[in-house]
Amino acid sequence: MVSVSVLMPVFNGEKYLGAAVESILAQTYPDFELVILDDGSTDGSLRMLRQFHRGDPRIRIISREHLGFDETANQLIGLAQGEYVALMAQDDIALPERLALQVAFLRNHPEVLCVGGSFELIDEEGRYLTVLRQPETDQDIQRLNLVGHNSIHSACVMSRREPLLALGGFDPNFYPSEDLDLWLRLGEIGKLANLREPVLRYRVHSSSISAQTQSQMRACARRACESAWRRRGIRREFEATADTRPGPDRNSRLKFMLLYGWWAFNSRQRQTAIIYGWRAIRARPIKPDGWRLLLCALLKPFAVQR
Repeated sequence: MVSVSVLMPVFNGEKYLGAAVESILAQTYPDFELVILDDGSTDGSLRMLRQFHRGDPRIRIISREHLGFDETANQLIGLAQGEYVALMAQDDIALPERLALQVAFLRNHPEVLCVGGSFELIDEEGRYLTVLRQPETDQDIQRLNLVGHNSIHSACVMSRREPLLALGGFDPNFYPSEDLDLWLRLGEIGKLANLREPVLRYRVHSSSISAQTQSQMRACARRACESAWRRRGIRREFEATADTRPGPDRNSRLKFMLLYGWWAFNSRQRQTAIIYGWRAIRARPIKPDGWRLLLCALLKPFAVQR
């Protein structure tokens, strides 16, 4: 019996999958299993996973026809043997201390059912953009979740297994905001938390589920919040109406290329800021904003750090 089951749903994840698996195998915390369910991939994902499995007995692999994320995640929760379950996405990179930090926190805080963490944001090529800090206390997390701002990133989560089983796991009726719905339900029977330390490198790229389903995600998040309001006998105003990923139109592309570029510049990543300056210019060449970012990235010295 292991103390942690790391659960990884996989579907056509060949491009980034190797780095995700290797980041779990390199954890400083030793007592874990990595349970991977291949959800009917049609690329080389399963072949890659079998190669990993041959080299490491901590890996369990299950493969079946494609049924979708919620069915896959719930099946993985049922297969887990650990006291704690950690969710891991196929395109992210866990930082080496992730499991150790989260296990220690849950053992020291028995009232907390689920803990996430801050995370480093990287782009499709692994270029560093910034650190996104998450609210740490149950009060702040619940307040934000109840108005639609999902304040526990699903890719960062470690939870006690028994509460997940008792609640029935993810509800597919709220896909692709089924994670927010689950945190809202968990928050009704226990406390939630985030670590201040980053536990993950989260990859933003155009083929991710969150990038492809933004309008559907907002609609389902609203329904999840409304269900929670009814259960709790409260009323709130839904606030999470803004896009969190670039849309197909030029203005949206400009907005996010500028955001990523300035994040990179403020993180002292000059070459990455230059790349996003050019991308902003390509999105809207006549707008001065992209040119301003590019010139700063090319010429402006960084402030002296004290």
